[in-house]
Amino acid sequence: MPTGPARPVRPPRPVRLRRALSALLIALSCLLLPFGALAAWAAYGLADTGQYVSTMAPLADDPDVRDAVADTVGDGIMREVDIGPPMQGTVAPFVREAVRSFTQTRAFRLAWDAGNRATHDAILRALQDEREGAVTVDLAPVTAQVKDQLTQDHVPLAARIPVQHTAVAVLPAAELDRLRKGFHVLEVAGFWLPVSAVVFAAGGIALAVRRRRAVTATALGTALGGALLGLALTVGRALTLADLPSDVSHPAAAAVYDALTSTLRTVSWLLLALGLAVAALTWLSGYVRRRRPALHEPDPDTPDSPSLRADSQTSGQNMTVL
Repeated sequence: MPTGPARPVRPPRPVRLRRALSALLIALSCLLLPFGALAAWAAYGLADTGQYVSTMAPLADDPDVRDAVADTVGDGIMREVDIGPPMQGTVAPFVREAVRSFTQTRAFRLAWDAGNRATHDAILRALQDEREGAVTVDLAPVTAQVKDQLTQDHVPLAARIPVQHTAVAVLPAAELDRLRKGFHVLEVAGFWLPVSAVVFAAGGIALAVRRRRAVTATALGTALGGALLGLALTVGRALTLADLPSDVSHPAAAAVYDALTSTLRTVSWLLLALGLAVAALTWLSGYVRRRRPALHEPDPDTPDSPSLRADSQTSGQNMTVL
């Protein structure tokens, strides 16, 4: 009696639920991983004053940063020095060149580190405390170092540079409350997002019906997350430079952005490489495992094969009966 095509056998309902839950957990893990890396970098990497100063220290030797500092400091000095307008056009280039020469000295590197440390400490204290008001930094010590160095170099008018304890605003009071709330959110997310990503990945692999495929999917998702994180850094760099005012040095700002995000770029490459490596190893181990039975399977055409021995035994028994 003819029968129709066989219907595909559907897996039992518990198996389908395991597959769906495993896929959901693995997808959540791969989604949270790049966001967790970004939050951890912002909450713990940028919030460490010592690490921040160490990250910014090499920029003191960057030519673009030196030029930007020389132009900014030179303009500030010319605004402070009390000379007539006819002399400013003559003195201004000389002052900028003197400041540019100063940026190549050890005193400038010390002032650079001191200024970055003072600014970072002030912002971090404001984000962690509940006090109100704009965040200000007193850069008088930095100005004093510049003045002493220029005086020792016998730069004209250097002794007339005033060293005043002027509070320089680095963070407006209107934005402080919003930034403080965001910083607290980052502190929580920087810890729990990576932990949740690891827990979800482990749970998804444990619930998977075919764990080898689950490991491969998790690894490929991790690599994709690393690639997306690197792409986000590239897009963020372009958008950051595009939003800068025209009077800000774009090469110097690019150098600062690259220095601050160097750790995050390294993490993105590590996630990409680790995910691809684990996926390749998992696939290779599965391929070897599938090939192993075929390598040990006897050839049915060989004289010593079990099938030929069984046939010969059967033939012998038939001859005996006859």
